[in-house]
Amino acid sequence: MTDETIAAIATPPGRGGIAVVRVSGTQAHALATRMTGVVLRPRVATSATIADERGAAIDRGLVLFFRAPRSYTGEDVVEFHVHGAPVVARDVVRALVALGARVAQPGEFTRRAFLNGKLDLHAAAAVADLIDAESRSQARAALANLGGGLAVAVRAVRARLASLLEELAGSIDFPEEVPEPDRTRVRAGLATLRADLDTLLHDGEVGRLVRDGIGVAIVGPPNAGKSSLLNALLGEERAIVSEIAGTTRDTIEESIAIDGVLVRLIDTAGIRAHADRLERAGIERSRSALEAARLALVVIDGSRPLDDEARALLTLTASRDRVVICNKADLGDAGAREVDVSDKIVGSVRDADTLDAIRRAIARIGWGGVRPDLERPHLASLREFDAVAAARDALSRADETIARGDALDFIAGELQHAFAALGHVTGDVAEEEYLDGVFARFCIGK
Repeated sequence: MTDETIAAIATPPGRGGIAVVRVSGTQAHALATRMTGVVLRPRVATSATIADERGAAIDRGLVLFFRAPRSYTGEDVVEFHVHGAPVVARDVVRALVALGARVAQPGEFTRRAFLNGKLDLHAAAAVADLIDAESRSQARAALANLGGGLAVAVRAVRARLASLLEELAGSIDFPEEVPEPDRTRVRAGLATLRADLDTLLHDGEVGRLVRDGIGVAIVGPPNAGKSSLLNALLGEERAIVSEIAGTTRDTIEESIAIDGVLVRLIDTAGIRAHADRLERAGIERSRSALEAARLALVVIDGSRPLDDEARALLTLTASRDRVVICNKADLGDAGAREVDVSDKIVGSVRDADTLDAIRRAIARIGWGGVRPDLERPHLASLREFDAVAAARDALSRADETIARGDALDFIAGELQHAFAALGHVTGDVAEEEYLDGVFARFCIGK
């Protein structure tokens, strides 16, 4: 535990009903007593006049004291709840600094919670995900990680690895007294461990989809119905719809949720060969959006025979994940009959059944069509993915060593490598630079 006492505004910038100033450290209670003249009782909201270092009143508000270790950081923590004028909160922080505290760094409160054993590293990172959540699904997924369930699961794998390493060490160090473990049993144990790590990686991919969402580019020739599709999926008139070709000159991005997954819809300018300079600039952006998107919704006018632009777009997108939508089926199906692909939807973007089919297709191609389990803790950062993948690869190499008939002591190094790699997920093994990267994501008061 550090001797430094830190202070910061814990509420968002701007005016509001209240602002919260948080203080953590060995001097937190003494500073609060000095500024209020009141003896604070733990976990009791106390109304008091809050004064600066010279005794001049700053505001009258509520003061809460949380005695270590029963606080967010595991240290003595005081919260000043003052009126929400930015100048009032700033004056409270300024007074605290004048009395000996210092301004907290981004994420320093949560970092202290981690260092004092109040949160594991994965749960600490989940705090930032929860703050950044843009949808209910993202918030639920972050909350699942905040509970520390992932660390429990990973530590269970490490415990089994440690048991196997101990067994191997006994047979290596005392070969005459401790027999070599049964190879079949060891291989079965390795297979179970690899399956557990595979599950972690799979759940992590699903969690990443929920957290980051997927990009879906709506592309097609002019007047195929792209903007109408965007409006229909959003349930509002977001994009201008016109019979005049080339109305959409730039990309429009909006988000919806399908099965709890954030889907970023990108309406693009119609792609055609003959266009003026301004429209060509929009078409280039359309091509860039198409390349960056996880999935393409290719919209064509299915009521009329395919023209060269529609054929060229079908060829352009043939090698990537896509859904071909033969729109305007209420007007005819001449073009739809020419589209010889299995992933086409024939209908109208104004029809509810067609929209449902499009949503199901996005889910099927985007994340396998299975509704994500948002209550399940999952890997969140690339560092965690790399650590689990490295552990799994090490276990695979150990199994290959046994399969070749080599001595069992040859796998000890691989098992130790897997054990150490998984320690990066739980925070049992964590370099300072990694901690800096985790907590740099936080706002100042968290």
